Amino acid sequence: MPGRFALKKPEHVPGKAWPAILIGLFVAFGGVLFGYDTGTISGILAMPYWLREFSTEADGELTGSQDALIVSILSAGTFFGALLASPFGDLMGRRLGLMTATGIVFNFGVILQTASTSQPLFIAGRFFAGLGVGLVSALIPMYQSETAPKWIRGTIVGAYQLAITIGLFLAAIVNNSTKDRMDTGSYRIPISIQFLWSLILVIGLIFLPETPRYLIKMDKYDKAAISLGQLRRLPVDHPAVLEELNEVQANHLYEMSLGKASYMECIKGTVGKRLLTGCLLQALQQLTGVNFIFYYGTQYFKNAGFQNPFTIQVITNAINVASTFPGLYMVERLGRRNLLLMGAIGMCVCQYIVAITGTVAGTADLGAQRAAIAFVCIYIFFFASSWGPVAWVVTGELFPLKVRAKCLSMTTASNWLLNWAIAYSTPYMVDQDHANLQSKVFFVWGSFCFVCIAFVWFMIYETKGLSLEQVDELYGIVSKAWKSKDFRPALNFADVDADTHRGMSLADIAANQERKRSVQHDAEVPITSEKV
Repeated sequence: MPGRFALKKPEHVPGKAWPAILIGLFVAFGGVLFGYDTGTISGILAMPYWLREFSTEADGELTGSQDALIVSILSAGTFFGALLASPFGDLMGRRLGLMTATGIVFNFGVILQTASTSQPLFIAGRFFAGLGVGLVSALIPMYQSETAPKWIRGTIVGAYQLAITIGLFLAAIVNNSTKDRMDTGSYRIPISIQFLWSLILVIGLIFLPETPRYLIKMDKYDKAAISLGQLRRLPVDHPAVLEELNEVQANHLYEMSLGKASYMECIKGTVGKRLLTGCLLQALQQLTGVNFIFYYGTQYFKNAGFQNPFTIQVITNAINVASTFPGLYMVERLGRRNLLLMGAIGMCVCQYIVAITGTVAGTADLGAQRAAIAFVCIYIFFFASSWGPVAWVVTGELFPLKVRAKCLSMTTASNWLLNWAIAYSTPYMVDQDHANLQSKVFFVWGSFCFVCIAFVWFMIYETKGLSLEQVDELYGIVSKAWKSKDFRPALNFADVDADTHRGMSLADIAANQERKRSVQHDAEVPITSEKV
């Protein structure tokens, strides 16, 4: 509805919207695992007891290389986990894959971390926890995208980022509560709380349906009809259920007629263009520098002489959570492309101001400290309301069903690869014994934010309000990203004969269908109740 945001579905859409919305929002809860696990390490590495027990140095501190390894090993695990999400999602299914990743892989990592009393076991635990987080981070947007109604899909998938920010915030609060304990509870309490998050997700998934699109992919049409009927609260033989399923199946059959669902198909034609877009989008999300603040924020503020670094970390996490809500509104109001542009510009300006303030005035100046913290907070607002949620939304919408799991696993792996690189290199960038950039490191992040502006203009297509099948048509017909706003779907995949139209472009097929409709003077395509 113009001018306001509502969870009320458009009047012309049959069925009920709340089941799919609630299911999508619940599955987003898995982001808490991601955010909380990421957030705990920032505080744990600054805890006096943990440093005393785990440090191997005479001064009771970590070396730069130990610091880098402990923080970044989680991201290394998530990189491999994201790549494994494709066989998990395709062989086991989106739902069962999520349950296995959370209940077994992630929890094994948490057990190792909780039991550890020295660095080796702690590092191994972080790797396996990362493996689970990587699987979850690819499977959740996939599940959400394949079940959500198209008119609110962006908000639902964006809620995954909201859950990540809530996890980061909860970690900051728990760390702040246990940091002064002089026993193993200082780090075991924050780590073991993760069992609760995984338990909630696994128990909930027991009662949720598999995605209709996955069932279509596995040639289980009847089960797909039951699943979609549950999501829309409609009978399995309702014309709207049959029409949506037939369109999904016809699109899948057309895509399969062009080639098999191999990794080679992921780099061909428009799918290759979309894969490049998704990988660059996820990589640039990390290169904006957000995880510098959340991984190393407590240590950075502490080393730079800021007062109450733990309190500052709680404040930045609170802003991160609150700022995600405007993003969930604007992703459907402004669209993906406009919101990413706005966020990139805002982040770029803030990062340069923080860098200039810290470099010129220095952190010893109280006024400079306050200005730097203020613009870090404004930067977090721009990130959390744009690039945070929208990167997951866009990548979840980009790919055809036959290669969706493979492509999403690769785009998510790109996020984690850069996450690892930043986590590993940052101590060397800011450490006094190495590059000693200190506040100058924000010049690096600001420059990448500038790159983000150009990237969005030239590469990001507007997919607001389109079904996942219509996104295929968009990329098949529109060649330039900045022209995507004018796109209007004209193709009905249910009317496409894969054999007859083999070798024809989607633009030609759409033009043929449009000519037939105009000749027949037909305003609407009749809804078929037959299976494709």
